[in-house]
Amino acid sequence: MSKSRLAIIAGISAAAGSAATAAILTSRSQRKEPPIATPTEQYPRGIAATPTLSPPPVPAVLPAPLRKEIIPPVNPTGVFQYGFPGPINDLRLNLSTTSSFDRRTRNPHWVAEHITPASLSANNGNRSHSTFVEDESVPEKFRAKLHDYFRSGYDRGHQVPAADAKWSQDAMDQTFLLTNMCPQVGDGFNRDYWAHFEDFCRRLTNHYPSVRVITGPLYLPRRDPEDGKWRVSYEVIGSPPNVAVPTHFYKVIFAEDGKTGGDVSLGAFVLPNARISNEKPLESFEVPVEAIERASGLEFASKLPAQRRKKLCKEIYCSLLVRDYAERQKDLIGKAPPKKLPLPDRTS
Repeated sequence: MSKSRLAIIAGISAAAGSAATAAILTSRSQRKEPPIATPTEQYPRGIAATPTLSPPPVPAVLPAPLRKEIIPPVNPTGVFQYGFPGPINDLRLNLSTTSSFDRRTRNPHWVAEHITPASLSANNGNRSHSTFVEDESVPEKFRAKLHDYFRSGYDRGHQVPAADAKWSQDAMDQTFLLTNMCPQVGDGFNRDYWAHFEDFCRRLTNHYPSVRVITGPLYLPRRDPEDGKWRVSYEVIGSPPNVAVPTHFYKVIFAEDGKTGGDVSLGAFVLPNARISNEKPLESFEVPVEAIERASGLEFASKLPAQRRKKLCKEIYCSLLVRDYAERQKDLIGKAPPKKLPLPDRTS
């Protein structure tokens, strides 16, 4: 095994659409990585983790008495009387999604969903009856607007796809809120590779009775070819420019075996917001969940103990099945991804 470890995903070429991600490397000689964390450990390792030390010996000479409590002559928190500056994460609980909205980028931090064989088998929603709408739960000055996307060259890209909420028209309608959208490249990504990736998540319900997915944007650095320095650069759309265009998107997948305290097959993927050939293997975009946590500042599995964790792509073949839109809509669950290892029978 190489002595270097991928610490953060960066700089997939938009022109190639599927080139290997650039990385900032962390040498194992500088920091030795422990095994997968238990609930008592915190990610990212080596950054947030604090070693447990033995109690210091009792000093021979007693320390000097503590100084008298200091009463400050100022009150910095007094500014709160005029309002709390933030940041404020607009948490929204919908029928089919739960999300946290980033007022600065006008995109969600993350959007979570839950799909099951039963939810995908129901057919009570019709996409043609849904329309894109602004989310009025977000203050107007921080809200993504419909006109921000007008002639921008980007799709209003669902983070949780509408097809996953066909069990209710109201649930499907809520997936069209702009708090569930990010600017996405259309041809070759949102309408192609990304759609096939969403289809892969649904097809997991052939093996797992419960699948939870968290999806969101990333803004990753790229190395400048001129000076070799890493910089974060992304487009902003709208009038005035308000909505950030993510450089990448992630999905963290929790495929549950359906048992209380049972195994969870964990998969994490980062894709560039760019045209990607359908021939590109999905597993080439697989990353450690810790890499997404470091890049996003979020935590996804800190309460999932090591003994319950399985690796999704070691249990099944993480591969796409290219199906056209009409075929996907006709059969949402589709064909099961091939197994690598025996999986528990979801009916047991």
